[in-house]
Amino acid sequence: MTNLLVTGGAGFIGSAYVREVLARRDGTRITVLDKLTYAGNESNLDPVLDDPDQAARLRFVRGDIADPAVVGDLVADADAVVNFAAETHVDRSILEPQAFLVTNVVGVHTLLEAVRAQDRPVRFVQVSTDEVYGSVPEGHAGEDDPLRPRSPYAASKAAGEQLARSYHVTYGLDAVVTRGSNTYGPFHHPEKLIPLFITNALDDRPLPLYGDGLQRRDWLHVTDHAAAIDFVLRNGEPGETYNVSGGTELTNRDTVAKLLATMDKPWSLVRQVEDRPGHDRRYAMDGAKLAALGWSPQIPFDDGIAATVAWYREHEAWWRAARDDDWDAYYERQYGHRLRDGVAAAGPD
Repeated sequence: MTNLLVTGGAGFIGSAYVREVLARRDGTRITVLDKLTYAGNESNLDPVLDDPDQAARLRFVRGDIADPAVVGDLVADADAVVNFAAETHVDRSILEPQAFLVTNVVGVHTLLEAVRAQDRPVRFVQVSTDEVYGSVPEGHAGEDDPLRPRSPYAASKAAGEQLARSYHVTYGLDAVVTRGSNTYGPFHHPEKLIPLFITNALDDRPLPLYGDGLQRRDWLHVTDHAAAIDFVLRNGEPGETYNVSGGTELTNRDTVAKLLATMDKPWSLVRQVEDRPGHDRRYAMDGAKLAALGWSPQIPFDDGIAATVAWYREHEAWWRAARDDDWDAYYERQYGHRLRDGVAAAGPD
C-alpha cells in the first residue's frame, strides 16, 4: 500500500500519522483531504514540507468527506483510506451535536460508498475512540464488549465504526477499526484537557477542572497512536476492531498535578468547576489483541508530558493563533459561568 488517502490529515492525530509515515517509509505517497475546520491546520504539516523528499510525496486537498464528488476522485487513486476526519470534542458535541452527525456518520458513509464503487480492493481504516464503550467502572473493555456511548460525540463515532463493519459484512469491504485511548502530544488544539491546561498555565490563567477531578483516563502519546494505526493498516485482519491502549491510567487530578509539576506552576491555578453533563467516570481498554500482533506503546507518560510541555513553550505562535476570536466565544460559552461559580480546588494528595 503505497498510495494513501488520509482524511483529516491536517488535524491532531491525522497530521502526526502523515508526519510519521512519510518520515519512515520511502516511496509512500499521501493525499491529505481536510476540511480545515477550527481544529484542522495546514501548519501541522510544516515538518513534512521542510523536507524536500517528503514534500514531494504529499498532496493536500481542501474538502469535505461528506462531499461525494470530492471523495470519489481521491479514493480512485488510493490503495487505502485512513479516516481521521471527525468532529472530536465532547464539550462541543453537547453544545452543537448536528455537526458531529454530518461528519462522523454521513461523512463515513460517503467514504465507504466511494470505496465500494472501486473495481479493486481498497483497505479502509476507521479511526475511532475508547469513548464508544461509555464509562467502564471496573476491569478493561475488550473489542467484543457492548458499546454504550454517552455523549453525542461518542454516539456518532460508534455509528461510524458500525457502518464500516456493516460494509465489511454486507459488501465484503476490507475495513478495519481502531479505538484509541485519550491522546496527547504536540499540535493538539487547546480545547482538550492537556493542551488547554498547558496553555492556560503558561498565561497563569485558571485551570477549569470538571467536578471532583477523579475521572480516570488512559493516556496515549500521539506518536504511539499514529504508529498503532499504521500497524493495523498493514497487519490488521479485515472486519476486525483493535483497541489502542496507552497503558497509563490516571485521574484527571493526577494528570493536572503532573502537568503543573513539569511546568513549575502552582496548584492554586486549579479551579473546581461544574461538571459537564454525562461525563464518563472512567475509560479503560484491554490492549491484548493488538499486543498479540506485535504492537505496544513506546513513550512513557512522564517523558511524553515533558516533551509536550516543551513543545507548547517553544510554539507559542501556533497555539495563540488557535485561540482566536471564535475560541474566545467558545471558551466563554463553555467555561465562563463555570469559572465564575467555581471554587479553589483542594490540593493534590
